[in-house]
Amino acid sequence: MESPNRLDYSAAVPPVVNRIGIDLGGTKIEGVVIDADNRVVFRHRVPTERERGYDHIIARIVELSALLREHAPECDRIGIGTPGSISRRDGTMKNSNTTCLNSRPVLQDLRARLEFDLIIENDANCFALAEAVAGAGAGETLVFGAILGTGVGGGIVHRGELLRGPQHLAGEWGHHCLDPRGPDCYCGQRGCVESLISGPAVLKQFTAAGGTAIDVQGVVAAERAGDRTAAAVIERFIDNFGRAVANLIAILDPDVIVLGGGLSNIDELYTRGRAAVARYIFNDELLTPIRRHQLGDSAGVIGAALLT
Repeated sequence: MESPNRLDYSAAVPPVVNRIGIDLGGTKIEGVVIDADNRVVFRHRVPTERERGYDHIIARIVELSALLREHAPECDRIGIGTPGSISRRDGTMKNSNTTCLNSRPVLQDLRARLEFDLIIENDANCFALAEAVAGAGAGETLVFGAILGTGVGGGIVHRGELLRGPQHLAGEWGHHCLDPRGPDCYCGQRGCVESLISGPAVLKQFTAAGGTAIDVQGVVAAERAGDRTAAAVIERFIDNFGRAVANLIAILDPDVIVLGGGLSNIDELYTRGRAAVARYIFNDELLTPIRRHQLGDSAGVIGAALLT
């Protein structure tokens, strides 16, 4: 059921000529220029080559920024999305899976090398912003963008603006506890959502039970073919998804939840997964739409551009 709180942001957003965004990933750095209608007018990718270290990555970003500016010379600010976020304590990067960036002054070093300003944001927040403004959540008042992939993350967008929180933790649903006796999580806790329904977590459950697959899609395929071990693992995955999303709705009650990441392409999440949410929700019916992303791999870099 569609939300009754749909908004038209078109009149509220000031016109822009072009915007620049960069998505800093573990294997590639992608940059785009988008126009006033949020359409990509120029795109370029370079390998991250993170094994070459911090200074090399900074240099790659600077080079890519210069190329993008050639296609948007009027831009005086760029947005950059990256795993992790900037610490309010000392201004360095934290929680990035490109580990050579952690505890380094990424923002300060880039500002010293560039002739224009920039803003750095967590990649899950960039995904949420893009889908809220130009994707599956466009026009809704309160959008939660949920990433289900190698990790579990999320972002909250209200009336077209990111909600970050004083500790930059808004949307981190991957680290609320579903089972205090559950598996260890890298964050130091046990039984976090990420430790139960991320791609590596589900695959680990399957292989520990004697199954063989290279990814979660392989586990789903095995279940569809009648594999009982896969069926038990996927049923547990669906049930934990339902619990986690029901908790999210109970706290936030968003107008829509948009799923992204590799696991968002599992069709069962929108049928059996939705039914599982309905089982656990603190209400007599489930009204919240749960939608698949619309922008695909472009969401993160488009969201980075929208930061500006």
